Amino acid sequence: MSVVNVLKQADIFDEMSNTQLELIASICSERHYQTGDTVFEEHSIGDQLYVIASGEVQIQVDPSLVEREGSGSGTYTIAVLRRGQSFGEVSLVDQGVRSAGARCSDQDTRLIIIPRDKLMLLCDTYPALGYRLMRNLAADLAMKIRNTDLKVREHLLWAQKK
Repeated sequence: MSVVNVLKQADIFDEMSNTQLELIASICSERHYQTGDTVFEEHSIGDQLYVIASGEVQIQVDPSLVEREGSGSGTYTIAVLRRGQSFGEVSLVDQGVRSAGARCSDQDTRLIIIPRDKLMLLCDTYPALGYRLMRNLAADLAMKIRNTDLKVREHLLWAQKK
């Protein structure tokens, strides 16, 4: 499957023309991962957006950052993403450290990697592309925030019932 076809499946590129998608595809690279491979670690510097072409990626956080000492270890999976979904988009907005880690959970996972600096240059050069991308990015982040809010509420309610 071509990079343009993968981008067409991603909500973050919704309603973009073929020309716009081809411009974005021209700055992309591809990388293959295997089960258990780390895409990036929580708190690492983020400068790339990822789109899943095939396979599955778990988004994970380390709960030890907010738990009491000795209350557990390891990571907690907050989302499982599949073909056409994107992740790493927060770094497009603030260039801060990653708020979660990403690990492949499927054999032969193929990711499309989009570097922030080149994507921002495209957005500056082609304002219509930039507007559409930022609108879609805002909608995607809003949906993820709402889902996270629901998970936090579930966790709080579950903790109260114990």
